[in-house]
Amino acid sequence: MEKELSAEQIQAFLQGISVPPQPQIMVDLQFEQYMPNPDLKAIARLISQDPGLSGALLKIVNSPYFGLANRIGSIQRAVNLLGSRSVINMVNALSIRGEMTDETIVTLNRFWDTAQDVAMTSLTLAKRIGYESVDEAYTLGLFHNCGIPLMLKRFPDYMSVLEESYASASAERRIVDTENRLLNTNHAVVGYYTAKSWNLPLHLCQAIANHHNVLAIFAEENDNDAQLKNLLAILKMAEHICRSYQVLGNQDEDHEWQSIEALILDYVGLSGYDFENLRESIRDLGAA
Repeated sequence: MEKELSAEQIQAFLQGISVPPQPQIMVDLQFEQYMPNPDLKAIARLISQDPGLSGALLKIVNSPYFGLANRIGSIQRAVNLLGSRSVINMVNALSIRGEMTDETIVTLNRFWDTAQDVAMTSLTLAKRIGYESVDEAYTLGLFHNCGIPLMLKRFPDYMSVLEESYASASAERRIVDTENRLLNTNHAVVGYYTAKSWNLPLHLCQAIANHHNVLAIFAEENDNDAQLKNLLAILKMAEHICRSYQVLGNQDEDHEWQSIEALILDYVGLSGYDFENLRESIRDLGAA
């Protein structure tokens, strides 16, 4: 049942939400709210495309105010719980704080584009390989790089560091190792603490923290990490299919994927030929 929230409550809940929403989605949402009867499904669809808005939404519904027994990672369910008036209050609150320079918007376009593409591809992959928690696969795809905007805010030259990180990735060097060396932190760690502050389910936070630690995780024979491995396998396949190494890393080759491909495909039971066919079919569908 919906619990309508005031603008003051929304402002209090949104403390700590630092990932800026995509400007065009904000425009589309504000247009929708001025319709005589706002379409909750259309609002949910728009919010689910944006990490900042989705993070704000999940932080609110996972707060003690709603008293849920278990934290949820489903954006659709969160929209249904919050209701149209509270969602509109949230959008208005974020639009006031979400002003950005044109330069920042251009830089963040790389982040927004990959977040949406990887999320949709993760959802498609989860369905194709029979993973039950497709909503969580989508959510991880949307949020896995949520630390990038915060790193960019703190380090103005961060994108050049990220490009160097992708260029130097190998079986011996993780993407985050270069960030740690140059900046003493990395986007996976920042993303983990961001996701925790948004009250995302712990296993999703752990997947965000470890999404560039895949080689070590899959090299271990540990069935206790099945949930983590399932999510990370889907995510890494989706990142490769969506060419994150090109969009974010400005690289012609996916060095990270080359070091983990055999382990990932063996885990999900796909041959290299099977994966190539799967990748091409997903690209043909326009999911990536």
